[in-house]
Amino acid sequence: MGRKVLITGGTRGIGRKCCERFLKEGSEVTATYCHSEADAEEARKQLPAVKFVKMDVSKEEEVKALLEGMERLDVLVNNAGIDLYRQVQDTTWEEWRRVLDVNAGGTFLMTKYAAKKLMESEGSIINIGSVWGETGGSCESAYSASKGAIMAFTKAVARELATMNVVVNCVSPGVIDTKMNAFLSKEEKKALEEEIPLGRYGTSEEVAEIVHFLSLQRYITGQIIPINGGWRG
Repeated sequence: MGRKVLITGGTRGIGRKCCERFLKEGSEVTATYCHSEADAEEARKQLPAVKFVKMDVSKEEEVKALLEGMERLDVLVNNAGIDLYRQVQDTTWEEWRRVLDVNAGGTFLMTKYAAKKLMESEGSIINIGSVWGETGGSCESAYSASKGAIMAFTKAVARELATMNVVVNCVSPGVIDTKMNAFLSKEEKKALEEEIPLGRYGTSEEVAEIVHFLSLQRYITGQIIPINGGWRG
């Protein structure tokens, strides 16, 4: 019997590649999405074996219902997230709260309601952080704060759940070639590439491989694993 895997934000980018990677090993994958029905429809066509569920990870009642409806869970990948490119003085309280609620709050809620099932299976949690959570990103104060919170949360929860044989880690991507970075101009993209020692953006497939690797480990926990091509090390 394959592992039962739950991936948030699974219709595109890193989340979708994580779905593909776990399917490759024979896992039974459930993935969530929140907004784009077009992305969900395309994902359903390409990955018919995945059960896609529409829900908002920042809504407690929706998270609780999803997790309580699952009989077993072996791996939780907290990938769902939103970005905000705005100078701090122009960021509204509502925008700040939404980014923190989805990114950090969603990671908390999913972990809270998945914890019992993961204790039963001695499973694993992999959170998706960001290089900006480590260093801070100009014009991305809300996003940076949310990812920094996820990293601190990872370390704390790893200590809590270690006695239950649940391992908790975080992957911290640098610049990855996803739709989230589509707002960058050609000049900005080129400038970023020149800063990266390996001279290119990372791919969602490369991040998914690290996520999958961590899901198999039993003596790695509480760690932040950077995948950034040597950038901002």
